[in-house]
Amino acid sequence: MRTLGISQYLRPQYGNRVNTWVSDMSYHQAGPCGAEDAVCQYAGSKRWFRGPVSSLDKPFVACVGGDETFGRFVETPFPAVLGAQLGETCANFGSLFCGVEAMSRDQGLLDLINRSRLCVLQAPCVSYQSNRFYRVHSRRNDRFLEPMQDLVDLYPEEDFTEVHFVRHLLSKLHAKSDARFDLVAQELRAGWVQNLHSLLGRIVPPVVLLCLRVQRDHTQDPIPVDGAMTDQLRPQCASVVQRSVCVSGESDELEDMLFGTLQVPMAAHMIGPAAHRAIAGAVLSALRDLN
Repeated sequence: MRTLGISQYLRPQYGNRVNTWVSDMSYHQAGPCGAEDAVCQYAGSKRWFRGPVSSLDKPFVACVGGDETFGRFVETPFPAVLGAQLGETCANFGSLFCGVEAMSRDQGLLDLINRSRLCVLQAPCVSYQSNRFYRVHSRRNDRFLEPMQDLVDLYPEEDFTEVHFVRHLLSKLHAKSDARFDLVAQELRAGWVQNLHSLLGRIVPPVVLLCLRVQRDHTQDPIPVDGAMTDQLRPQCASVVQRSVCVSGESDELEDMLFGTLQVPMAAHMIGPAAHRAIAGAVLSALRDLN
C-alpha cells in the first residue's frame, strides 16, 4: 500500500489563458516518482476536473463523467489509458460528485465537449438529480438538500433532518422493502432518461455512452442504469458500452492505489487500476467498431 500525504487546497490564480489549472495535490507526491492526482480547471467552466490539464489545440476525445472518470486514488485513470492506446489526447473532464444536473448546467463544459471529435460520456448516477421527491445540490449532486412534500407525504414516519447524502437517503428508503420505493425509483428513472435525452441533444460530436455498474460491499446501486433506460437513448449515441466493475476493497486492488493515511475507507470504495484498464479496453473496442 502506497500512502500519500493529507490533501491541501491551493486556490488557483485565474488569468486569460484558455486553460487555467492548479496542480494542488489531492494526494501529494511521494518522492520524485510519485503519482500526482492534480485537479485543473478549463476556462468557461467552474468545475474542477482531473489534471493535468490537456492541450485542446488538436483533435481530441472528451471523457466526461463522475468519480470513476476522474479516477480518484489511481495514478492512471481510464481516459489516460485510453489516450495512450489511441495515440491521441483523451481529455479527462471527470469531476467528483457530478451528476446529470451538474453536467447540464455547465455551459462551459458543454462548450469543451463540443470542441472534441468524440465524447465518451459516463452515464451519471440515477439518484444524483433533483426530482419531485427531493432536491440535490446544483454542483455536488451527491448532496441531499431537502425532501419535497411528495416524499414527506409518502414516508410520513421518516425524519430526514439527519440525511445529508443521496445514497444515505435511498439506502434508508430501500431498507423499508415496500412498494413506496418503487414510486421513487420510477420517478428517478424517468427523470434520468429525460435529462440525458436533453443533454445528448446539446452534444455535437458522436457520443459513446459508458454505463458502469459499480459493485460495493457485495451490493449494487438500488437504482442502477438498466437496459430499458439505455435503449431509449441509443438513437442519440454512436455506441453504448456496459461494464461491471468492483471497488478496490472487493477486488484486492487497494494496495495498488494512492491515498493518505486517513483515506483508506474512501479508497476502498473506489475502483482500482485494473478496473480502469478494463474500462479503457472496453471503450477502445467500441471505438474500433465505429471505424
